[in-house]
Amino acid sequence: MLDTRFPRILGDVGNAGSWPFPVRYAVVPGATPEAIVCDDIEPFVQAFIAAGRALVAEGCTGIATTCGFLALIRPRLAEALGVPVAASALEQAGQISACLPPEQRVGILTISAGSLSSAHLRAAGVPDGSPVVGLEGSSFAQTILGNLPELDIAQARAEMVQAALRLVDAHADVGAILLECTNMVPYAPDIALATGRTVHSIHSYLNWFHAGLLPPRFA
Repeated sequence: MLDTRFPRILGDVGNAGSWPFPVRYAVVPGATPEAIVCDDIEPFVQAFIAAGRALVAEGCTGIATTCGFLALIRPRLAEALGVPVAASALEQAGQISACLPPEQRVGILTISAGSLSSAHLRAAGVPDGSPVVGLEGSSFAQTILGNLPELDIAQARAEMVQAALRLVDAHADVGAILLECTNMVPYAPDIALATGRTVHSIHSYLNWFHAGLLPPRFA
């Protein structure tokens, strides 16, 4: 987990109640949202590896992160930890695109379009030309990136829907929306209702990920 103090509401990746399976958390000190999204991630790589190793030593069979921008370091995490690693919701993009009709593509909502570089997208396997819309200037982005202790949930929901509508209005061929930011999950139903598109997130990704780690037993 990033080093945060903003509210981890139900649905947020950092709220254990969001998951239908047991999870354990390890915080990487100093890895604030601004440091990981807006600055250089390299100074924190070894700290993420150390946190992951501690979780594996406690018995965790798969490792995930709580920020979509960490797609950049997934190869190094997987090599160092020796267990499956899901680092970013963006890693679903290729699979989602393959499910769409040929004339449609996946669109991405991110907390910061200016910071989501081509390197991030390539590392996650996002298809070329996938449109991206950011939440820059929103109260949601200010709360998360500023690591503020209070979140206006109603305002965040409205901002998320407005951004999603901008995405599909500008790109009518977007058939599915992918939420880069792990803190956007609580608003996914509102985005789906407003846009009429399927919505994918870290929640959908990690439920799939966990189903492989521990397949359900039916008999």
